[in-house]
Amino acid sequence: MENRTEGSKERMESTHVISISNGEENIAARENEKPFQFSLTLPPIFCRLRENKILHCSLLRDKQIKQDTKNMIHSVKVGFSLVLISLLYLLDPLYEQVGDNAMWAIMTVIVIFEFSAGATLGKGLNRGMGTILGGGLGCIAAVLAQNLGVVGDSVMIGTSVFIFGTIGTYIRLLPSIKKRYDYGVMIFILTFNLVVVSGVRTDQKVWEIARDRLLSIVMGFIVCICVSLFVFPLWAGDELHGSTVSRFQHLADSFQGCLEEYVIVKSSDEKETKAGAGAPASFSVCKSLLSSKSKDELLVNFAKWEPRHGKFGFCYPWEKYLEIGDVLQELAAIILALGGCLQASKKPMSLASKNETAHLESCEAIGSQIVWALRELEDSMKQMRKYQTEPHISSKLKSARQDISLMISTAKIAAALENIDDDNDALATVSFAFLLREVVDKVEELTKVVDELGDIAGFRAHSTQ
Repeated sequence: MENRTEGSKERMESTHVISISNGEENIAARENEKPFQFSLTLPPIFCRLRENKILHCSLLRDKQIKQDTKNMIHSVKVGFSLVLISLLYLLDPLYEQVGDNAMWAIMTVIVIFEFSAGATLGKGLNRGMGTILGGGLGCIAAVLAQNLGVVGDSVMIGTSVFIFGTIGTYIRLLPSIKKRYDYGVMIFILTFNLVVVSGVRTDQKVWEIARDRLLSIVMGFIVCICVSLFVFPLWAGDELHGSTVSRFQHLADSFQGCLEEYVIVKSSDEKETKAGAGAPASFSVCKSLLSSKSKDELLVNFAKWEPRHGKFGFCYPWEKYLEIGDVLQELAAIILALGGCLQASKKPMSLASKNETAHLESCEAIGSQIVWALRELEDSMKQMRKYQTEPHISSKLKSARQDISLMISTAKIAAALENIDDDNDALATVSFAFLLREVVDKVEELTKVVDELGDIAGFRAHSTQ
């Protein structure tokens, strides 16, 4: 009996252990089955797109904070300059020397104090040159008019005002003058008219009027320049350089997001495509880049007036930044066109075809090479050094061009489109491949311009250590 009892217990225990083991294995199998099937889709790409979007928002927030800080610094500097120049009125010894002409010094501070040091210096020098030239010629014309009698005085003043006003206005319209010296010519016309006309109805000598106003303007100019250059200076060259460097990163991120979304659309089914629709590629930077040329031209103009500061010496090739900006704008336009193809090509392909899979793999490989090249150029500009990495950027772009030519010239695209019945979708897919080649061409052109900038500006060689 005891043997039979022990045997039955052993059988029950063995059965009981086996049933639990099988249940755990089934549960584990069912739990492992879903993650395994889900991992065959493209959630890592979705996560990268989401991370890129979060990073982009964070960068925009940081950029806004930095800009607000600069705006506050500029506002405080202007207020401090106005307090300093107002001492000409507030302190009796200074007011006795300057008199009511101190108002010209206050007007000078308000008019010429700009956001960047280069803009302030350029505007101040323009005002100085215009004041000296206009005041000098105005004094000569006024003295000559005073020796011609009452009638001759009026005729002389009217004639000189007409001649110099007409010539000065015409010179302002010339593109080469308007670009850098428009304000100076305007001040010349204003000063000439003020000096000539004011000498008619006053007993004070014209030379004294011009001298007092010129001294007041010089004092206002000195205050502006000292505060702008020595109190937390804001350099237009630094802003231009930083904005140009950031565009490389933004375009690389936009292109990477566009290409990854294209792969998602083509390799995912309808449910997965809808799941990934929450994190589309961002083209806002590309759109804003298309209208950035006028701002770049202003920054280049201001940077040319700035003295040596930081890594930027005298006669720095700021014009090359305009060339880089033009190529970046063209690249942004092509990326926007790629986004249009992405919107038109919403029908996924069947992954059963090896040719279709090869098409997507080629797009991913080409995209990674282009993104690598853009980031390498960004690092070269940021560090102000020549790139000497291996493999070289040119070899990467050459390899990408060969892959695109092979993808277009062979029957890969045609094979990839065999199962697509929508002509619009087929056209969008083919256009996407051709636009990839345009992107490679623009990146290669961008590489040449950055090379030229490095040669002229004297970028240091890359350290091999």
